Amino acid sequence: MKLGVVGTGMIAHEIVPHLGAWGYDVRAVCSTLRSVPKAHEIADPYGAEVFTDYAQMLEQADIDAVYVAVPNNLHFSHAMDALDAGRHVILEKPVAATVREAERLALAARERGLFLYEAITTLYLPNYRQIREWLPRIGQVKIVTCNYSQYSSRYDAFRAGTVLPVFDPACAGGALMDLGLYNVQYIVGLFGAPKSVGYQANVERGIDTSGVMTLDYGDFKAVSVAAKDCGAPTTNVIQGNDGYILQTTTAGTCGPATLHLNDGTEETCDANPPLRFESEFRAFAAGIAAGDLEGCYRALDHSVAVSRAMTEARLAAGVRFPADDAA
Repeated sequence: MKLGVVGTGMIAHEIVPHLGAWGYDVRAVCSTLRSVPKAHEIADPYGAEVFTDYAQMLEQADIDAVYVAVPNNLHFSHAMDALDAGRHVILEKPVAATVREAERLALAARERGLFLYEAITTLYLPNYRQIREWLPRIGQVKIVTCNYSQYSSRYDAFRAGTVLPVFDPACAGGALMDLGLYNVQYIVGLFGAPKSVGYQANVERGIDTSGVMTLDYGDFKAVSVAAKDCGAPTTNVIQGNDGYILQTTTAGTCGPATLHLNDGTEETCDANPPLRFESEFRAFAAGIAAGDLEGCYRALDHSVAVSRAMTEARLAAGVRFPADDAA
């Protein structure tokens, strides 16, 4: 697949060097004028062309798809521009700043018969698939808890008065959108959309620096803890009346998992590839190569469901983004 990349941040530098081995031919990289040296670091090993005008890249580059790795608030516009140009899209998480934007992107992809994937590691990892297979063995699920709390060096700057994108409402930042998203993807991926959600957040200068999101499934409850202003051991625990499933890694990493049953049975799974991004990007390449639009749109429905839960929770805590007020 011939791919264009827009964005030259940390995530692009981590992923793009491996794309050739995962079924992609990187033909173009787009950056701001200021980031042209970073763009060349990504592009030159592939012999790819560097652009500083996104519209020009979409018009002139020989590409089938675009990998969008820009700040959260730009996801919607950059993905929509690519779809309008007839290109498939692989979009870094979150799929959009609001559920309204997510729904518009999903509709546009369907109307144009194009692929649109949200790049969220968790759902495609072998350990996550094993957890799904284990679920019936722990009986009736009662409690699910995910804690992704990681003190951010950017919070030091925030405390000192410098607002970087991850703590900027204008950039669709905050703990929920950054770390909590992985927890919610993990939970909704296993159990579907919740009946209702809530979010009790620590809000500073209009942004959630940490918080607790609750997801009510009727006969069981789920909790997502996400923090960038404090740290704690990361855990994912699914508790049922016949046992529990435990991980001591973030939901995004979805590392080794252990099944513990009440009768003393224990089983462990650690089947992920060395680089956690590999599974998702191989799945995207295979889906596009096979023309599996149905599978893509099922995944897209999941992304919209997560975006809906996130938007409802965030607004309940009084955290608003400019996209919430857009027409």
